[in-house]
Amino acid sequence: MKNKNILLLRTLLLSTSGRNIYRYSKDKKKRKKIVGNAIGVVLLYAMLMAYCIATCIGYGMIGLIDAAPEMCALMISALAFVFTFFKTNGYLFNFREYDMLMSLPFEARTIAGCKFLYMYIKSLPWYLSISVAMMAGYGYYARPAFFVYPVWILLSFFLPIIPMLISAFFGFLIAKVSAGFRKTNIIQTILTFVFLIFCFSLRFILTDLFKNDKVEATLEKTSEITGNAAKTYLPAGWFADAVKDHSILGGLLLIGVSALLFAAVFTIVGNSYRNINSALKSHAAAKNYRMTGQKQRSVVTAIAYKEFKRLTGSTAYMTNAAIGELLALLLGIVTLLIGFDRIIAVITQGAPIDATMLQPAIPFIIYFLIGMVATTACSPSLEGKNYWIVQSLPIEKKTLYQGKMLFNMVLTVPFMAFSTLCLCISAKVPVLNTVLYLVLGFALCAFSTAWGCVCGIRHMRLDWENEIEVIKQGAAVAIYMLPNMFVVMGLMVLVVFLGTKMDHKLLTIVLTLITALLAGLSYRRVMVLAKRG
Repeated sequence: MKNKNILLLRTLLLSTSGRNIYRYSKDKKKRKKIVGNAIGVVLLYAMLMAYCIATCIGYGMIGLIDAAPEMCALMISALAFVFTFFKTNGYLFNFREYDMLMSLPFEARTIAGCKFLYMYIKSLPWYLSISVAMMAGYGYYARPAFFVYPVWILLSFFLPIIPMLISAFFGFLIAKVSAGFRKTNIIQTILTFVFLIFCFSLRFILTDLFKNDKVEATLEKTSEITGNAAKTYLPAGWFADAVKDHSILGGLLLIGVSALLFAAVFTIVGNSYRNINSALKSHAAAKNYRMTGQKQRSVVTAIAYKEFKRLTGSTAYMTNAAIGELLALLLGIVTLLIGFDRIIAVITQGAPIDATMLQPAIPFIIYFLIGMVATTACSPSLEGKNYWIVQSLPIEKKTLYQGKMLFNMVLTVPFMAFSTLCLCISAKVPVLNTVLYLVLGFALCAFSTAWGCVCGIRHMRLDWENEIEVIKQGAAVAIYMLPNMFVVMGLMVLVVFLGTKMDHKLLTIVLTLITALLAGLSYRRVMVLAKRG
């Protein structure tokens, strides 16, 4: 790589480095935020490493530790493919600093390659966490020669490159095909939703395995599948050959093919890089477009519509903000088809619980999904560096936040109503109780909207370079989501307990009044923060 390419990559890394901000920033809040984020990330790495070590222990106890290298390679490859697929649209294409980078004296393929390496370096700690943990487990049980450890670590740096390149090229093809369409993110959004739903379903699969003592049989089957997969996915086989059989050829193939594939992919991507980014940053117009009467909307409604366009225009935003609504919709449909009693039996693992006593918790079950993430928690920060435009508009801040809150209500209330009705019908809830549950659900949506807006304003971040930093990693989202989820889980238990002591209708009315009061206080806080500007 030429010196100027290293310089560009180094500049990209330094401009977003938390360590760099901590060293030179005089803002104590920013420094504390950097430390808090670092602690949180380290805990996540520790949890991932613990899972990998537990996997190796399972393999070692039943004499299948030889499958650990293949499993390590396949885990890293799968994670690299998924991570890259989610990030391609924000890192390689349609990124914010595109105009600035393309004005520099670099070729398009050089910029694309540096953005890819930037994405690789940012994700590398995740892959190395898996590798080091699996290496420790493999070393404890297999007792390999000492030189295997440096070989394992060296090749671990190359393991993610090939799946990342395949995923990036796949994202490139999607971007190239969809560049001429208005909804450029629809394919990626659908695939992302499918993947997320699969991840949620893994909980029930794992529960079934441990409940029915299928662990050993599953590990043996997994070992067999892993071996076959390593034969099909050659890089995993090359890694395993280099580690277990000390094959120099296997290691050289992994390194050489990674380098050659990198050069080939970004030679192809570079030829269309400018055209794709230009198309993604522009808007397609229909050939048969005709000027008609323009619709008149109030300012609040116009802002809400603007939020809708922002949501549908971003894969990360849609999957993060709308996954709860989708899960609530699926829960409602599944409950109607299977039955409320059977769903409760599966969740409680057959415990002798009367489903009737759980009826008061229905609004909170739905809210646990619907209120997972409020769009108002991240939408103020999503204005980013365009915030000065918002400030220059002839509208009050409170009107802006009212529009954002209106959109979140429009997004959540219909899904809440549908899912609540489905669960009430399946559970044979009386009509009056059903109406009260709907009112409570509406109050919960209002509280979620207003409280999310408070978090979004109080912890607004406008200096982000990629929207992922706000949507998935923002302090406002974390402060809204974590306490909210734990409180709701506690309320479910409390409501079920109180439901055995008092009338369900009276309990629901009391909870509705409390929730409405909290929603009103949160809304008032939003108005106060809006006045402060």
